Amino acid sequence: MTRPFADTSPARLEGYLGNQFLISMPQLKDDSFFKTVTLVCQHDRNGALGIVVNRLTDYSLGDIFKQLEINSSQIETDDIPVFEGGPVHQEFGLIVHTQDCQSKCWQSTLQISDSLALTSSKDILEDIAKGQGPEKYLMSLGYAGWGPSQLEAEVLSNAWITVPTEEALLFDDNIQDKWHRAANLIGVDLNLLTAQAGHA
Repeated sequence: MTRPFADTSPARLEGYLGNQFLISMPQLKDDSFFKTVTLVCQHDRNGALGIVVNRLTDYSLGDIFKQLEINSSQIETDDIPVFEGGPVHQEFGLIVHTQDCQSKCWQSTLQISDSLALTSSKDILEDIAKGQGPEKYLMSLGYAGWGPSQLEAEVLSNAWITVPTEEALLFDDNIQDKWHRAANLIGVDLNLLTAQAGHA
């Protein structure tokens, strides 16, 4: 595995389906997104970027710290999972986290909402290792990406239903049931949906 962190320029989301969950419909058979919940971190006229939040890699956060030679002796990291964020650049590390830093933030951070952000710079991992990181966070390797108008077309073709993000569900340790529970936020029972079902 190559080094997962790289720097990107800070940016702020302007528009569309940002800060929404994308819940894959049962008929979406793409292996990368079958029964997934994806947090849309950025969506504008240039496309969209999201993080799948209910699939795990074989790595722990402790594995990442060891690879990056970050001393994490102050916290227990071997039981903290790393998510398979999507099929794009799976060597690229990203942290979805609560935006609760008042006096400092990290180098490469995309604001998702007033309370959520996405950071790609190594400094956030260094702070987590010191016990000075965000209150809640999850790490992914890779992300999901869509070109201009691609995500809109997929939603209109009933590949996805959209739900406002709920942070309690986003950071919930119960990964296995996230797909069903995310749909239940708007009263949808995915077991009852068919290929002809409409979208929300």
